[in-house]
Amino acid sequence: MRDKPMSSAELLGWLWRHYLRNRMWLLGVALIFMFLEGSMVGALSYMMQPMFDEIFVKGNSGALGWVSAIFFLIFTVRGLAGVVQKTLLTRISLQTGAQLRTDLLNRLIRQDTSFHQTHPPGYLLQRVNGDVQAINLVWRAVITGAGKDLVSLVVLLGVAINVDAIWTAVMMIGIPLVLLPIAAAQRYVRKKAASARDLGAVLSTRLDEIFHGIVPIKLNILERYQVNRYTSQQKGFVRSETRAALGTASITGLIDIMAGLGFMGVLLYGGSEIIAGEKSVGQFMSFFTAIGLAFDPMRRLASVSGTWQAAAASMERVKELLDAPILLKSPENPVPAPTGLPDVRMQGVKLAYGDAQVLRGLDFAAEAGRTTAIVGASGAGKSTIFNLLTRLVDPQDGTIKVGDVPVNRMALDDLRNLYSVVSQDALLFDDTLRENIVLGRQDVSDEELQKVLDAAHVSDFLPKLENGLDTQVGPRGSALSGGQRQRVVIARALLRNTPILLLDEATSALDAQSERVVQAALDRLSAGRTTIVIAHRLSTIRNADKIVVMDRGRVVDEGTHDELLARGGLYADLYRLQFEDGLTAVDPEGVAALTPKAKNGVEPPQGWLQRLLSSFLGRGA
Repeated sequence: MRDKPMSSAELLGWLWRHYLRNRMWLLGVALIFMFLEGSMVGALSYMMQPMFDEIFVKGNSGALGWVSAIFFLIFTVRGLAGVVQKTLLTRISLQTGAQLRTDLLNRLIRQDTSFHQTHPPGYLLQRVNGDVQAINLVWRAVITGAGKDLVSLVVLLGVAINVDAIWTAVMMIGIPLVLLPIAAAQRYVRKKAASARDLGAVLSTRLDEIFHGIVPIKLNILERYQVNRYTSQQKGFVRSETRAALGTASITGLIDIMAGLGFMGVLLYGGSEIIAGEKSVGQFMSFFTAIGLAFDPMRRLASVSGTWQAAAASMERVKELLDAPILLKSPENPVPAPTGLPDVRMQGVKLAYGDAQVLRGLDFAAEAGRTTAIVGASGAGKSTIFNLLTRLVDPQDGTIKVGDVPVNRMALDDLRNLYSVVSQDALLFDDTLRENIVLGRQDVSDEELQKVLDAAHVSDFLPKLENGLDTQVGPRGSALSGGQRQRVVIARALLRNTPILLLDEATSALDAQSERVVQAALDRLSAGRTTIVIAHRLSTIRNADKIVVMDRGRVVDEGTHDELLARGGLYADLYRLQFEDGLTAVDPEGVAALTPKAKNGVEPPQGWLQRLLSSFLGRGA
């Protein structure tokens, strides 16, 4: 956010260049009808003089017909012009808002993960929906009301000056007195509106977190706590919005005070001229009508001025997001992606988030067509490897290659078309099961779709769904079980048919039965692909061609399951820890490899689980 707020001229210039210039012809037609509607108010006040002087004072019956006809014409033109200009300008307003939302989404969806880590979903929702809606509402008010009011005001003041320029000057005597208070009120409105928009983003974030975390909230009995937090934040939002409304209303109030002062001056000065016979009643009525009608658009313009300040705060935030640089993007002259079945290599890769060093000179290789598993304690940097391979983030140092091509030399779409990803968070969209698998592709035949449904074991539960592939899966796939969601994601990956498969804890959240089905589908999916697996359950990666052991951002060991157990070290410690803590299924071969051997006829100490089992079995005997 800039230290100094953008001026109204800057914001209007930006809006014109990006969103209104290409609708100039439609806007021009609307402005013509706007001018017609606004000028009819001036014509109405002008006709007051002949109506009073010729008909009511002089009793000229001949003037009755043409004066009445002109009044009918004025109201007819005003009505028709109003319909046309409001329809056209509302269309422009809606189109502008729709384009602005699309541009925002297009910009935000291309930002890197660090951007989305610092801008929570609720904040972005408020920008895309709340701020654009605020801009759209005021824009509709400006173009459907302020334009017409400005024309009316100019025409009515012209009529007033035509009747008597001195009376008009007396009427405007209060303007200099309210200019400074109005300017101060506008600054106040903009400040409070900006605060309200920020608080609105906080509220959106809070709701997003509540609805996404509804299950843990219920299980931890946090309903009252969350409602109280939201209520407390609501109070600040209401307070800021109320103060912004106070500022806007103050501007209108100042206009009313100015109008009262002007009317008093005109009555004192002009009334004496009428009494003396220097001015006619018709002239005074024409002037009085023009000025009386002029203060209505003047009040509305003052109100729009306050509303504009509120919209300006939203517009600044929207423009800030649209101008935010996209840090991760395709190179200007991309290199073609590798063909065939590529290997994956990292050399001397370093990555830090702020002061936190995540990878410290990582050297890593996954051979083409083979399965490479990555293990290590939490925080070792395992998931970061996937983010680097797919360029969700770039390293500060080192090289990353797929085949012989550095990932930062490929177009992003070409790079990501090399991967299929299956993670423990099986993300599904609130759409049909079919759409969650094909993801908008129109070239998928029924035979091809059926193959991936069978291979991913989706066909096993498909008959149980009321509408089959056309079943709505619910928000984030909530209508399906965890195992069913994983199988849908595997079917999606099979359909993509990419050469590299990334598996991130794909079965860690499943029960034993679901895990067996999903693991069978994963085995079929990984066949003939370069597969990289992140796993905490070490029993699931016994058959990996290579296991890479990570610790604190470095590779500390690698080899097959049996080789790593035989060598001891971190992998053997992790395996022993999981077995003794009962976190994985019992693996007799692995246990045998880890079981201490007797020396000189003396049995070594047993683990607590082994001692417990021996004791239990001894009692049973």
